[in-house]
Amino acid sequence: MPQLKHHFRGFLPVVVDVETGGFNARTDALLEVAAVILGIDEDGRLVRRETVFAQVQPFPGANIEKAALEVNGIKVDNPLRMALPEKDALDKLFRPIRNAVSENGCTRAILVGHNAHFDLGFVNAAVERTGIKRNPFHPFSVFDTATLGGVLLGQTVLAKALAATGLGHDSREAHSAIYDAEKTADLFCLLFNSVREVRRDLLGGSSADESLDAEPVNE
Repeated sequence: MPQLKHHFRGFLPVVVDVETGGFNARTDALLEVAAVILGIDEDGRLVRRETVFAQVQPFPGANIEKAALEVNGIKVDNPLRMALPEKDALDKLFRPIRNAVSENGCTRAILVGHNAHFDLGFVNAAVERTGIKRNPFHPFSVFDTATLGGVLLGQTVLAKALAATGLGHDSREAHSAIYDAEKTADLFCLLFNSVREVRRDLLGGSSADESLDAEPVNE
């Protein structure tokens, strides 16, 4: 059975999308967060395994831009949101991610996203505010589908990259953390699976691949 740890130098790729009250991770509210945990099937193809989602209560004093809410459609005061405080929301996400890291023999998770440093910035800021000690994600490294899409497809916009690959994109569902995370996961999996043979040739075969990936991860 192929092992995920052999493909990413011991990292577990987890696709994350956040919906927020603005662009500044330090001052603007985190409102939704979704994480898609990836895995390897029996044929060695990267696939979606599990989606975890939480609505998030704005932290005290958080800024929320009206323009941001017009884009993501979130009604912050709606009791049906069942929003959690930031720490509880992150705990809900991090628990299955940590379990998956352990189950796959990985050293830690690495965030995958479209313009991924935006999402990582909000996750890291929330971790700092809440005092969570065990952040499963690498603190600064990411896999960015905007970059991959630009290199492999000539498209850096998520909707256009999805259209180019035939994965499809529903503008009515866009800017929901779950939808965007799962569509980004589908794109990342497709791109990875499409270049497996090229990667194998560059590394001189699967044995070279596993030897490289088995090296210790330097933080």
